[in-house]
Amino acid sequence: MTTAARAEALARKTRTPIELERRHGARNYDPLKVVLERGEDVWLFDTAGRRYLDMMSAYSAVSFGHANPTLVHTLTEQAKTLAVTSRAFHTARLGPFLERLCRMTGMDRALPMNTGAEAVETAIKAARKWAYKVKGVPAGQAEILVAAGNFAGRTTTIISFSSEPQYRDGFGPFTPGFRSVPFGDPAALEAAIGPNTAAFIVEPVQGEAGIIVPPVDYLRAVREICTRRNILMIADEVQTGLGRTGRVLACDHEGVRPDGLTLGKALGGGLLAVSAFCAREDVMAVFAPGDHGSTFGGNPLGAAVGEAALTLLENGPYCETARAQGDYLLARLARLDHPAIIDIRGKGLLVGVEIDPAFAGARQVCDALVDEGVLTKDTHGTVVRMAPPLTIKPEQIDQAVSALGRALASIEAAEPVAA
Repeated sequence: MTTAARAEALARKTRTPIELERRHGARNYDPLKVVLERGEDVWLFDTAGRRYLDMMSAYSAVSFGHANPTLVHTLTEQAKTLAVTSRAFHTARLGPFLERLCRMTGMDRALPMNTGAEAVETAIKAARKWAYKVKGVPAGQAEILVAAGNFAGRTTTIISFSSEPQYRDGFGPFTPGFRSVPFGDPAALEAAIGPNTAAFIVEPVQGEAGIIVPPVDYLRAVREICTRRNILMIADEVQTGLGRTGRVLACDHEGVRPDGLTLGKALGGGLLAVSAFCAREDVMAVFAPGDHGSTFGGNPLGAAVGEAALTLLENGPYCETARAQGDYLLARLARLDHPAIIDIRGKGLLVGVEIDPAFAGARQVCDALVDEGVLTKDTHGTVVRMAPPLTIKPEQIDQAVSALGRALASIEAAEPVAA
């Protein structure tokens, strides 16, 4: 086969999956133009065999690296014996998973689900029923406060309290019972609480809003207010939990224990959709058999992988790596000193690089990074996400930051020269 023929064959191999996806798939995503075939630790490989550094880790789902051998072994061994039974029966894998999950999070009980959005929906149901059965809120009057700029998924209930116009456009009528308060402002939270307020749902660091880190002691102030006003503090740690920010939970940085928390993404080890709502005893006690459920939630395969992921986190260096390499990443990004970068912020290995929209859109920067062998995605249109697997090494961070510098330079060079 000639060189030209090989090039055409490779182009066809890439083009066909994209064309098939465009022809037969819904247009609810706009992926970068790369077709991935394989992953290994912090690396992704396309159908042409080219290697890319993964600086997104599937929004924290791949915290332990692609194809982590321990997790893959657990998955394959469990799949050979028992994968799904439904919760109509007990299984040997669920109890140990729940025990470890509760011990590591400091919660009394856990309710397993699949996606992060399902975990948040579960938290909403628990908060409302707790308000009626425990707090004494009149039936149908419970209100839940949320932080402006939140992102918890795209189900119809969750978009009802989203601040993002696109997530709501065309999808009403919306679910009532939610009110938004400014993120990072304890006084605004206090002022918004009324007699029928059930809970406040908050991300310790807002991910999709652009990696927004609240002021120091914000979570501690939220905890004090929620305790004093008798409302539930529910931490949405789907993206921030399980080592991403350098602690098991992002709330741990301030020594705060919420009344309930949602987990997902990394809980499935980058292999499966595994999530959970965890809470204190009296909050979870409102659920009776039949109140809530999921065919796949808590399945033996998911429970086995989830327990293995938690064991890795507990016994491995992942939190320490996130702290050390997160600090290193922030320092290296600061040294770029490019005028297009207007802010760099984050905690642990959850970092956002805000790009001046007058220079370029963050999506344009991500497109340029593909050419440099780095994969990530923009968020909120102006922020480039830097959130690699927690196994990343300093030399790989150097590679990512250097690639960002080259990507910015290539965009600058492509700009038309003013007359």
